[in-house]
Amino acid sequence: MTEESVLKDKVILVVDDEPDVLDIVREELHECMVHKAKDYDTAIEYMLSYSYDAVILDIMGVNGFELLKQAVSLGFPTVMLTAHAVTEDALKKSIKLGAISFLPKENLPDLRDFVEGAVMKKGKSMWKKVFDNLGHYFNKRFGSDWKERDKFFKEFEESLLKQEAE
Repeated sequence: MTEESVLKDKVILVVDDEPDVLDIVREELHECMVHKAKDYDTAIEYMLSYSYDAVILDIMGVNGFELLKQAVSLGFPTVMLTAHAVTEDALKKSIKLGAISFLPKENLPDLRDFVEGAVMKKGKSMWKKVFDNLGHYFNKRFGSDWKERDKFFKEFEESLLKQEAE
């Protein structure tokens, strides 16, 4: 007897201006109903018309941070997915605006795992998992001392550790 995927019949919105990324996400999440939007206006229309188990947003090209604000205000667990905006500032802004996760497009094969986590955790933060799984990536990208250089990240990671201990 095979175990049914937690993603079966979940409704996911993915917003990206690159059609190939939209297609890859749909393939990765094949047991979900995936709504695809290529621009900000279409994404807003979908968010106001449907309820989503998770929203996946590109940052560049679709005004991703504004869409993140809207998705969070509507209560949708939101994963940021980006290629060009993999920066300390974009990561920090994603956290501050309420994203539950952040995934570089280079790590797109891990998307399914992140979306499953978002669905299973019912929209709770997955930042501990992000830092555990992608810490080496961020260290390579930002320098090994990136968390120590920025008080925000140091305090945020400490808060994650404290939450885990409780």
